[in-house]
Amino acid sequence: MYKRQVFYNDTETWRANNDVLHAARLRLVGKPDYLVEQSDGTIIPVEIKSSAAPRRPYEGQVLQLAAYCLLVEENFGVRPPYGILQYRDGAFAIDYTDDLEADLLDLLAEMRATRAEADPDPDHDDPRRCAACGLRAACDRRVTSDE
Repeated sequence: MYKRQVFYNDTETWRANNDVLHAARLRLVGKPDYLVEQSDGTIIPVEIKSSAAPRRPYEGQVLQLAAYCLLVEENFGVRPPYGILQYRDGAFAIDYTDDLEADLLDLLAEMRATRAEADPDPDHDDPRRCAACGLRAACDRRVTSDE
């Protein structure tokens, strides 16, 4: 039997958590929903999603989980071998590989470069995503459905 202990929780089911994880050199901060310490000292980030599980995890959610893995390594000095995306009806264990970390670092660099642009283009063509965006009313480049 493996011993596992939740030692960090940001779901407000127990208490409010104001502890933010930082990676100053990357200008990255985050608050995973849970951090679970296993008996061997490994720390596994868990991200809770309220929706039903997709057939495969969305790229953005995988990269969010990768960011939490990176933050765990930066803050606790131990590299998680994987993280967990927990959906309402299923879960995915996502391996935190060197390739996934490289994808995350590339994305962070791209985001920093885009922030420097005066008026970046939207990075998608999904009308549903635009419809859910909090900035939709002020955006002059909304994606509309052709239906």
